[in-house]
Amino acid sequence: MNNESIQKFSNLLENPKDFDVKIKVGESPNIKEFKVHYKILSAKSDYFKAALSPRWARRENGFIIFDKPNISPPVFEILINYIYIGTFSNNNEVSLFDIFIAADEIGLFEISQQIKKLLRNEALGYFSQGKFLKTLEFYEEIFKNIPHIDEFQESVSNWDFSNYNCKREEINDNFFKKSGIKALVDALCKNSTLKDLNLGWNNLGTEGGKSIAYALCKNSTLTSLNLESNALCSKGGKALADALYKNSTLISLNLGSEEEKVIADALSLKDNLQYNNLGSRGGKALADALCKNSTLKYLNLARNKLGSKGGSSLAYALCNNSTLTSLNLESNSLGSEGGKDLADALYMNSTLISLNLKDNNLGSEGGKVLADALCKNSTLKNLNLQYNHLGSKGGKALAYALCKNSKLKVLNLQDNNLYSEEGRALAKALCKNATLKDLNLSHNSVETTLAYALYKNSMLASLNLESSYIGSRGGKVLASALCKNSTLTSLNLCNTILGSEGGKALADELCKNSTLTSLNLDSNSLGSEVGNALAYALCKNSTLLYLNLRHNNLLSEGEKELTDALYKNSTLKKLVYYNNNVVNYIKLYVNIFL
Repeated sequence: MNNESIQKFSNLLENPKDFDVKIKVGESPNIKEFKVHYKILSAKSDYFKAALSPRWARRENGFIIFDKPNISPPVFEILINYIYIGTFSNNNEVSLFDIFIAADEIGLFEISQQIKKLLRNEALGYFSQGKFLKTLEFYEEIFKNIPHIDEFQESVSNWDFSNYNCKREEINDNFFKKSGIKALVDALCKNSTLKDLNLGWNNLGTEGGKSIAYALCKNSTLTSLNLESNALCSKGGKALADALYKNSTLISLNLGSEEEKVIADALSLKDNLQYNNLGSRGGKALADALCKNSTLKYLNLARNKLGSKGGSSLAYALCNNSTLTSLNLESNSLGSEGGKDLADALYMNSTLISLNLKDNNLGSEGGKVLADALCKNSTLKNLNLQYNHLGSKGGKALAYALCKNSKLKVLNLQDNNLYSEEGRALAKALCKNATLKDLNLSHNSVETTLAYALYKNSMLASLNLESSYIGSRGGKVLASALCKNSTLTSLNLCNTILGSEGGKALADELCKNSTLTSLNLDSNSLGSEVGNALAYALCKNSTLLYLNLRHNNLLSEGEKELTDALYKNSTLKKLVYYNNNVVNYIKLYVNIFL
């Protein structure tokens, strides 16, 4: 709106002329009548377009009469000014909350957005000055007056101070000097909204740790606290441990590399302890805490050198714990003994859903006892046994377990020295299993045997056979199986030595397949002939979203055919094609269209 128009509409508002609407605003004794124009109001507000219609408003002496008692005259004057001249001005004389509520009702969403910005800036102003209690109190006032405002939820519930360093004045004069920590503690003691606080890498020291511990004794809303790398030392850690026995809401605490015994003692409530070198002693103390804990759901102990003794202690805890649902013990050198104890725990535990035992040297014996436990366990849904040297004995035992187990949905057996014999056992199991959805057999030599399972299996959605010798014959079998299978959506055949014959068979099948959405054919020496076949398949296929053709020597001869196919295909979202001696057409297409 130009200046001339603004002046014209402003004059109409100040000196009403040809008005046809009288709106009485407010309640006695503060009632004011506004003389306005129906066409202007109905053009700017759908609310007024409906409210001033004959159905809702009455007429007296040729004027539309409308009462609006729930909005005060000062607030309505701001809104009507905006409708007429398009500017919003308050000068802090009227409550922003009252303006927001009225603007929201009338449908003046531009004003609502401006007020949200003003409120956010005011809150950030308090925050940047280190007035943390004032910040939280202001947010509470916002939610009290505007309960349905969702945009501020993240700001009020999640504060990230990581790496601000409490003693570095150059960050901000008010951030976390001694007075800054005190201000934060005061806020935490009275807070009723903050849920997630990240103070990692701030060098709080022992006294800072004690201050936070004191706040935890008083706070009843914080659920996640990160104090990683703060040089809390044993006294600061001990104070936190004491606080955790009193606190009944915190479910996630990250103390990073603090002193291991203090961490374990404190771990009535704890979730991420990876890279802390807890050792078997720390694992034992942690396990003792888990036996008594009634809130912890997620525990990450990856790479902590627990050893078989630490693993055994945790296994004992799992027999007594009834809340933990996810446990990550990756790379802890548990060995077969630790694996056996964990297997025993799985017989008794009825809550664990996800277990990561990657890289623990379980061996065939550890794999077998875990498989036996799976036959009876009725809760575990996700099991990662990658890189555990399971071998023939462990692989066959797991295949047998899949025939019996009816809960497992995700199984990772990557790099476990499994060969064709184990592949056949797993294939037979998949023909009977009706729950497994995701199977990773990459870096094993199961050859073609598993492909036959796809004929009968009606549940598997993702199959990873990367770096497993499939060969051209296996590629043909897989292609034939895909013709029958109606559930597989993701297939990884990277580096499986398909060659031109196996690739051609898969390309032909893509013309008919209507379920596969992701296909990885990276590094299979497909050649230009398969490139042409894939181009034809892309013209026909309407479901594939991701296709990886990297390192396949497709050559430039099939470049134009593939590019033409991409123009016709309307579903493919990502094509990985580099290192194929095809540059111009496809590169241009991928950059512009995909």
